[in-house]
Amino acid sequence: QVQLVESGGGSVQAGGSLRLSCAASGYTATDSCMGWFRQAPGKERDWVAHIYTSHGSTHYADSVKGRFTISQDNAKNTLYLHMNSLKPEDTAMYYCAADRSGYCGGDYWRSYKYWGQGTQVTVSS
Repeated sequence: QVQLVESGGGSVQAGGSLRLSCAASGYTATDSCMGWFRQAPGKERDWVAHIYTSHGSTHYADSVKGRFTISQDNAKNTLYLHMNSLKPEDTAMYYCAADRSGYCGGDYWRSYKYWGQGTQVTVSS
């Protein structure tokens, strides 16, 4: 059974940094993607970034490009999202997602099969 557990969220002031972690257990998919999405109250779930687990290629939403970095530690089965220069508009619940073997949902959240419970990020001005 696949389980994704996010951690690292919190409250920071604008310009600050946070590192989100997603610990994956039971996840053995190959040639697939893992990603980060976020959802603010009353808004759609938005793609933030994803990474191809086999070769490490990364992709970012324009709104976070240059500020956020997605990475993976295969030895620890952990996905990270390093967030710098945070803005109030980054405030949201952040979710980790993982796709099935042979699939990569990319920026389309409905494609991802596995999800964490989310971790809240709040950025104050």
